[in-house]
Order: sequence, then C-alpha cells, then structure tokens
Amino acid sequence: METIIAPSLLAADAGFWGQEIREVADEGIVCLHLDIMDGRFVPNLTFGPGPVAMLRKYTDMEFDAHLMVVEPERLIPAFVAAKVDSITVHSEACLHLHRTLEMIREQGVKAGVAINPATPVELLEPVLPFLDRVLVMTVNPGFGGQKAILPVLKKVRWLKAKKQEEDLDFQIQADGGVNQQNIGEFLAAGVENLVIGSALFQPGKTRDNIKAFQRLISAFEG
Repeated sequence: METIIAPSLLAADAGFWGQEIREVADEGIVCLHLDIMDGRFVPNLTFGPGPVAMLRKYTDMEFDAHLMVVEPERLIPAFVAAKVDSITVHSEACLHLHRTLEMIREQGVKAGVAINPATPVELLEPVLPFLDRVLVMTVNPGFGGQKAILPVLKKVRWLKAKKQEEDLDFQIQADGGVNQQNIGEFLAAGVENLVIGSALFQPGKTRDNIKAFQRLISAFEG
C-alpha cells in the first residue's frame, strides 16, 4: 500500500483555501483532512458542512472529515450531503460506536474511528472488522502545531499486527506533530496515512514541503 499524505486544511490560510487545495492537488495529493471541531469535545471551533460543500468544487480528491464533536451522529447526514468521502468519529464521543459506524456506512462513505492519546487501542478490537480507517491521535486533539507524543505509536504497531493476524483491510492513519524529522518513526511503526498540518502548509513553502515529505517516504519505502 502506498503511503498517503493527507494535508490538514486547518493549517492552511483560510483566506486562500481554494488556492491551497489546487496547489496540493497539483503535487499529487489525493486526500485532504478536514478537522471539524465543535468547541465542546475539544476546546476549539472550526467549520461545518457549509464551507466543506463550497470547497468541493475545487477538487475531486478524497475529503476526509474528522469529527471532533459530541454526538457525531447528528452531523453525519449533513457532511454526507456536503460530499465528503470518509467520516471519522471519536470513540470517546460515541455512546454506541458500532451503531454510528453502521450509520456512516449506510450513507455510502468510508467509516473511521479516532482515539485520543490516553485511550487504549484495544477497546477498538470489536469494531475493527467494520472500519475503513483507524486514526491514532499522536497529540491531544483541538489545536495544531503540537509536538508529537511518540510513545503513542505503539498503538499503530498493535493495529498493524491485528491487520495481519485477522486479514483486515482498514487503513492506519496518524494525526499530530508529524514533521520531516520524525516521519521515519511514524512510517516504521506502520502508519499508512499521515495527516500533516503546520509542517506542510507554510506560506511560499507548501509545494517544497510536500516534495520533501514525498522524498522521505520514497526513501523509506526503498
């Protein structure tokens, strides 16, 4: 499986989102990470389905909606209507996680689960067969620019082993503090989809940063 770079749009200049999306698409990016925050599950507020629907006209790349919200099931239909391709909910925010995942799948989009750094990954074992993606948070969610909590990568290694043992096909994603200095540790652990924000979107440097990450991934994959 080819490693995916998923730029986190929240780290881009909101006044130029359309331009930024076109720019990363030109560099071969196929997945855009959308951080949806409600000011309750996390201490920050971002954007909702309306802006996502407006951004859809700029690209046909995967829109990966990461719902950092309480009661995410309330918002699933609206984000599906906004033409996202995948929806990831937090295990900590779902009373009935399996039911929420089924709701996402019934809407015809990919279903994912995210876990915070302090959440044991083993709690996800019963729902792994129903997942398209597992997002391991390597920072506490809510704000960009944080330093990665690298010991959390042991969860990635556990997920990789489970995939192999049980022949599962969910994608392992990591989000938080990925940069050019530590990307090798993420790749060595088994991350297949790297959410990268502040280390990628930088005025005048975004294209060069993408190329640098792509070179590092290519060197690792040999």
